[in-house]
Amino acid sequence: MYKVLLVEDETFVRESVKEIIRWEEMGFTLAGEASNGVEALEFIKREPPDLVLCDIVMPQMDGLALLKETRDAGIGSKFVMLTCIGDFEAMRQAMEYGASNYILKLSMSVKDLRETLAKVSRELAGGSASAAARSGAAPQTAESRPLLAARERITHPEVNKIIQYIEQHYDQDITLGSLSRYVMMGENYVSALFKKKTGETLIHYLHGTRVNKAIELLMNTDLPVNQIGQRVGFMNDNYFIKIFKRMTGTTPSQYRNHRTI
Repeated sequence: MYKVLLVEDETFVRESVKEIIRWEEMGFTLAGEASNGVEALEFIKREPPDLVLCDIVMPQMDGLALLKETRDAGIGSKFVMLTCIGDFEAMRQAMEYGASNYILKLSMSVKDLRETLAKVSRELAGGSASAAARSGAAPQTAESRPLLAARERITHPEVNKIIQYIEQHYDQDITLGSLSRYVMMGENYVSALFKKKTGETLIHYLHGTRVNKAIELLMNTDLPVNQIGQRVGFMNDNYFIKIFKRMTGTTPSQYRNHRTI
């Protein structure tokens, strides 16, 4: 069994992650948990885990500092970062420091977590076929429901419904009008409600989702940039590159090349 340290300052999130996954079936065991980076670093130095599942934004020491301190200490634990939709610069830095992956907290599902654990398991085992079999990473289509819904999503079903729709149809033509019709509400009301409950405009959230999906394809496939843009819902190559650079600080090609250095 691979040992996991769970680092998350929000008790709600930490408990959800602990309880929703059958860790042993995936070849992992929860060796410990921490609510901040300082506490986590002490654990890591005392008993290095195979995987650190770590929030980026935390008190005392954030996830990026924890990852850097772990690497500076010569400890090679795998890191998977838990992040919010707008933390693109933080995600980029985490990848530079050697994080294996990241998961968006707002839309995390059981399927996302299982696939990530399977990926880490293969990395830990050197990509052997036997490790892939041991990970138990068969697709679980019934497990695509949200795992860590934000508190607003629990009490505001319309926002939750919109977020789920975007996650499932980000590659299609999505507009404020189509989303308003989907939840059967006026455009102005939907726009204001979404901004109030998420802190983001609908278009910014949609772009963020598409850019995150593009980053996954850049990291894990050899698809050309123009095909990746189309796959995530950008029909215009130049517009895809413009939005990607605005949100990450680099073009898709630069992002991919930097990751392969």
